[in-house]
Amino acid sequence: MKASSAMPSSDRESGIVKLEDLIRDVPDFPKPGVIFKDITPLLADPAGLSLAVEYLTEPFRQMPVDVVVGAESRGFIFGTAVARNLSAGFVPIRKPGKLPCKTRAEEYVLEYGVDRLEIHEDAVRPGMNVLMVDDLLATGGTMAACCRLVESLDGTIIGVAFLIELSFLNGREKLSKYPIHSILKVSRE
Repeated sequence: MKASSAMPSSDRESGIVKLEDLIRDVPDFPKPGVIFKDITPLLADPAGLSLAVEYLTEPFRQMPVDVVVGAESRGFIFGTAVARNLSAGFVPIRKPGKLPCKTRAEEYVLEYGVDRLEIHEDAVRPGMNVLMVDDLLATGGTMAACCRLVESLDGTIIGVAFLIELSFLNGREKLSKYPIHSILKVSRE
């Protein structure tokens, strides 16, 4: 998986540093002991946003992507932009009760309870090649649920892409059967 317009290593490294500089750490949010990775400064920076989307797109440019799937809500931001770059469609996965037509649902475990995600039953047709995109890989629970939804519709997941991976939380383990691409890896809290 090599991008047709691969950039030199030094340019990529300076781009990674730029992205890291645009992400703000917010201590004790949403609860004490958590350091929240706030991407809003990156989203507000035109060059940073463009760079992040390009880095998310790169590994998949030569792959046959029919649709990009993103989970509510920041997966929508990056997923639609990546879909545009790949000339693919976009499919949202939403919280319960937000989609107007017949849906399929998947529950997943959070550290403080259970949540549920939904997708339109006709959003992914059997055999479609699907790229999954979100802003953050933490424990992997949300993306694993998203992947189960796509597979329940007989979609073929060709990759999973994240802007940030909190590698110390081992979220990759829940997604080990898929090719995973993450731009920024955080190895400690």
